[in-house]
Amino acid sequence: MKYSALTALLALAVATSGFCQEDTTRKNAQMQIDQYWFVMLTKGANRIQDSVKAAEIQKGHLANITRLYNEGKLKVAGPFGDNGDWRGIFIFDAKAAGCASKEEVENLLKTDPAIAAGRLKYEIHPWWTSPDANFKHGKP
Repeated sequence: MKYSALTALLALAVATSGFCQEDTTRKNAQMQIDQYWFVMLTKGANRIQDSVKAAEIQKGHLANITRLYNEGKLKVAGPFGDNGDWRGIFIFDAKAAGCASKEEVENLLKTDPAIAAGRLKYEIHPWWTSPDANFKHGKP
């Protein structure tokens, strides 16, 4: 009888331990990794506009960012604060319409007045992350 109770307790411990491991495995399998497009914005070759024209281009640049964000394509946008060659970043959602390929993202970038004017240039890189771990704070 003692042996049977001990065997039952051991079986229960093994079953419970397997359940916890299975639950952890299930949780890890549920963690979703999605593709995004990371865009590094750098100083372009054409930065000789007068201050009025530069301000007009910047206004259009910000309006374009807002439009892309409101369309669900752009998840993150922001400048660097050190006035170096790196000017800012964009992160596009690869699941959004018009963002599935590098070429589609490049077409979206060409709608930016600062890029079209040559004030900014860009590099596009595929990037993967869990949306649960990122993008939880409001608009860019």
